[in-house]
Amino acid sequence: MLAPLIKSIDVPCRQDKAFVVFIEEMASWWPLGKFTVSAMSGTTAKSIRVDTRPGGEIVEISPDDTEHLWGTIQDYDPYDFVSMNFHIPQPGEIVEDRSLVEVRFTALTSEHTRVVLTQSNWEAFGERAEALQGGYGGGWTLIFEQAFKAACGG
Repeated sequence: MLAPLIKSIDVPCRQDKAFVVFIEEMASWWPLGKFTVSAMSGTTAKSIRVDTRPGGEIVEISPDDTEHLWGTIQDYDPYDFVSMNFHIPQPGEIVEDRSLVEVRFTALTSEHTRVVLTQSNWEAFGERAEALQGGYGGGWTLIFEQAFKAACGG
């Protein structure tokens, strides 16, 4: 069993803003030309759509409007917590199992928030689990620790 991947950052914005930026404004900070199905195919994704409710889908929109399912919201508690089944598939990959990404938002002050992202359920990927865990570890450094933090004013 692989240990969960945990990333923790402090962002210079209110808790509610950090939550909204993370989940409702994902397309504004996610590197659409680097960490998407479209990017793996040599193009830049047009957008990301997140249906912000339990059972809601997280979908990449490619330049030709093809939709790529990344995951599904499992738990949605504004402005404290969101969890989702999550995996960005390779182009043409049929995805049956996904990891679990949980993100918790904790106010430190009125203008600073700690955001902790935990990714687990690596076993869903079988023999690819360890490689995917390593890839996501590096990816979250760029996506979460840098791009998301910058979008929050950091």
